[in-house]
Amino acid sequence: MTVEMRQYHLLPTYLIPNSPRPLLHYKNVLAKRHNSAQCDPAEVWDMFTKNDWNVHWIFRYGPTQLSHYHSKAHECMAVLSGTASIRFGVADTSPDMELNTHGSAWEEGGVLLEAEAGDVFIIPAGVAHKTHNTKPEAEFALLSPGKGHGIEAENPKKALSEINLDGFTMMGAYNGGDWDFIATGGDFEKVWAVPKPKYDPVLGMSDQGLCKTWRGSSTLPKAHL
Repeated sequence: MTVEMRQYHLLPTYLIPNSPRPLLHYKNVLAKRHNSAQCDPAEVWDMFTKNDWNVHWIFRYGPTQLSHYHSKAHECMAVLSGTASIRFGVADTSPDMELNTHGSAWEEGGVLLEAEAGDVFIIPAGVAHKTHNTKPEAEFALLSPGKGHGIEAENPKKALSEINLDGFTMMGAYNGGDWDFIATGGDFEKVWAVPKPKYDPVLGMSDQGLCKTWRGSSTLPKAHL
């Protein structure tokens, strides 16, 4: 599979560790359902699971959210429907959601990317992200069965295939551990030590993806075991 891959190297800020590994954005890499602008959650679940990435949720996003990062796992987000803007690499500097979304209450730097159905973002542990300006507009909701830390269903693939996608939705999968939600601060060095995944969630062992672009080991140093 040949994909359009965009890389973004995000340096640490005062509040966010970011990562020595690049943020990867695969444009329009997921197939759409027949006569639809949406992607099939079951097909994406198959791909992620085959490549040892654990699917935890499908969320429908509201108009904005607090910028945050994950300290214990790398994250892959697949856009299933709709469009949005995602700001990567910087922290919000005010709890006021209007100011930290449409004003200037966030750190300098980072990168603002446009997301649409079919896109995949591979986010190294430590890289901040904030999804906003979602279209079609809708209320935030967890659409997958469970509490957002795994698909709680006897047949996860079947359960995901039956979800009615509306608004801007993404599927989230993780490698390295469970996800947490950190707005600022933390142990930067420990975040950077999350092991490199063995497989790219989309491309497997192909040298097009993270297997080539991400440096580091697939095992923890002994000090972290």
